[in-house]
Amino acid sequence: MATVTREIARRPRAFVRVKGPDAVSFLNRMLTKDVPETGSVDALLLTPKARVIAPVLVWRRDGDDVLLLTEPELGEPLRATLVRARFAARCEIEPEQHESAVVFGEPDGVPNRDYGVPAVEVLDAGLEPTLPEDELERRRIEAATPRFGAEIDDRVLPAEAGLDERAISFDKGCFPGQEPVARQHYRGKVNRRLRVLELAGAVPEPEAPVLHGDKEVGRVTSAVPGLALAYVRVEVPDGAELTVGGSAARLH
Repeated sequence: MATVTREIARRPRAFVRVKGPDAVSFLNRMLTKDVPETGSVDALLLTPKARVIAPVLVWRRDGDDVLLLTEPELGEPLRATLVRARFAARCEIEPEQHESAVVFGEPDGVPNRDYGVPAVEVLDAGLEPTLPEDELERRRIEAATPRFGAEIDDRVLPAEAGLDERAISFDKGCFPGQEPVARQHYRGKVNRRLRVLELAGAVPEPEAPVLHGDKEVGRVTSAVPGLALAYVRVEVPDGAELTVGGSAARLH
């Protein structure tokens, strides 16, 4: 049997604890996926117009104890939005402080689906990183996983970023933003989607235009040497030859 090498990278996070008799039912009313019986799921907290307030990794630590993992800058917006909506729900909503590491080749931890291969997040273990930040970013881009502040902002619908497939349930009860999300899913179509580009030239800046021939068909959101994420119009076919920053690129 082949030996799997354990690889470790730091994963900056903010953490919000929701705990109490109504914690699970309250979060089920607020998030785009229900809290799982055990383990974790990806979900979103949306505005009523279906813009993303925060992507969250929802980890059920115990029956009425749920920890929400989000991006470092979103801890307070996530907490404040939940507190405003709590009303009579019997639960505490408070920040927690932890250190998180993403570990590849390790079965024990909170499952993380951001990198296209099995990985877990481990909290407060004092692990020494073996992967640099730029390698973790490359793996995120290869997996076409959107990040808040780059691929996710108030211009973007969840379906455009591929979040409807991994972070939204269309079978659960009501949540903020459900109506426009469902309307988009069942009746509409998106004009652009998040795609991976193979790059032949220098690393482009965010917002660099993507050209198909002489027509602008998209914009870059994140990039590392050789690869980028970009929103590209859906009519551009797989494998299309493109231009980014004056250099050749190809739709992966």
